[in-house]
Order: sequence, then C-alpha cells, then structure tokens
Amino acid sequence: MEQPEKKALINRLRRIEGQTGGVRTMVETDRYCVDILTQISAIKSALDGVAIEILSNHASGCVRNAIQNNGGEAEINELLGLMRKMIR
Repeated sequence: MEQPEKKALINRLRRIEGQTGGVRTMVETDRYCVDILTQISAIKSALDGVAIEILSNHASGCVRNAIQNNGGEAEINELLGLMRKMIR
C-alpha cells in the first residue's frame, strides 16, 4: 500500500539518518556520554513516530479493506503481532 504522506515520511527518515550520523560523530570524537544518550533517545522517539504513522496507515488502509472484503482475520492477527513487536 502506498503511504499517503510518503514525502513527509521520507523527510522524517532523512532527518533520523542525519541524527544517527551525528551520534556516530559524537562517539568518534569522545563526546560526553549523557549527550550521546540524549541523542539516541531522540532518535528512538523519532523512529517510534514514523512507525506509529505507518502502522496507523496500515490499519486504516490494508486492514480495514481486508475486514470489509473477507473478515480480515489474518490481517488482524498480523496487526496484533506487529503491535506486540513494537511494544517490546
């Protein structure tokens, strides 16, 4: 399924790539551990935001269509499995 806000998601992912490069540089230059961990936390939050957006699009698109067409039992189970993975 195509993501409705694909351009915005790609921009967010590019920013995250920049942040991870920044963390690598911080490690290479022996920056203060707390600063590095703060940046890692920000990256994790940003990735979670992207994941939630994609998960929301999946639920409102693919899963909804499957429920309307064939009951969507397999897709609901798949969605629940994804949610379990995300909250670990």
